[in-house]
Amino acid sequence: MITEPGPDKVLSSGPVELIEAIKSKVRISVKAHGSNIVVIAGHYDCAGNPVSKEEHWEGIKKSIKVIQSWNIPIIVGVWVNEEWKIEVVDGIG
Repeated sequence: MITEPGPDKVLSSGPVELIEAIKSKVRISVKAHGSNIVVIAGHYDCAGNPVSKEEHWEGIKKSIKVIQSWNIPIIVGVWVNEEWKIEVVDGIG
């Protein structure tokens, strides 16, 4: 597990140093530990990225595109809503 406050904001808009740090950690997880899926998650009431649900969804979609550029085979975007239920965010489009 790699955690970062407001990961959808970080991956979708920087700073570059943090994106590169996350990229390095993801590559270690995939190559050294055999992780075969990456999940980018945003959640309701996020202190690291206190924006609307719609803005989180856009950030998650952009984050999926960033992670895809790293040649990671399977990326899933999810939103954890105010009822703590998971909604899948489609990164296509």
